[in-house]
Amino acid sequence: MKRKVAGIVFLIASLYYIVAEAISATHFNASLYNTYAIHTISELGIPNVNSPLFWLMNSAFILMGLALLFASFYKFKDYIVKNNAVFYMLTAVTAIGVIIVGFVHGGNPLTSGYHTLGAVMAILGGNILLVLVSRSMEVFESYQKAALILGIIGLVAFWIMFFNMHNIYMPVLERLSVYTLIIWCFLTGVHIIRN
Repeated sequence: MKRKVAGIVFLIASLYYIVAEAISATHFNASLYNTYAIHTISELGIPNVNSPLFWLMNSAFILMGLALLFASFYKFKDYIVKNNAVFYMLTAVTAIGVIIVGFVHGGNPLTSGYHTLGAVMAILGGNILLVLVSRSMEVFESYQKAALILGIIGLVAFWIMFFNMHNIYMPVLERLSVYTLIIWCFLTGVHIIRN
């Protein structure tokens, strides 16, 4: 039962995130293409006239962070056979980072530093977590290989983004480095329920 609960939590959080971002992007004050290509995910969560559904995007961040904490410590931890302390630390860093992003908005000079810190914790911590998970389980099969590939893609995208912050298409790299964690959450939900 614990296995199914944890798996369902991972699935719901990842699907909710994708749907919430899509709905928020649809109502953003720009074309859908421009919203995804030249506006960051964080912009969807800033409470202003450009993003009337900012609360929906922020709820997705907060739910993702809480789900990651709950499902990982409730059941997924049982699949980790080595590097346990680092796994717990990276899971907490990633989840807290995502929650910070949901509560502390970007675009405000007084809080943008905290928002950026949360984003780095979530993106960098999350993709390192994927690589760690792939190498910390008992076997190295398709799920573990997928986690490793996603983590590497996310880290490369983050690295390129970090050195191209002023590029107009930087949000594409941001989304690429964030979606790896969302996809992993979905795959993990499926993996836990099936195994």
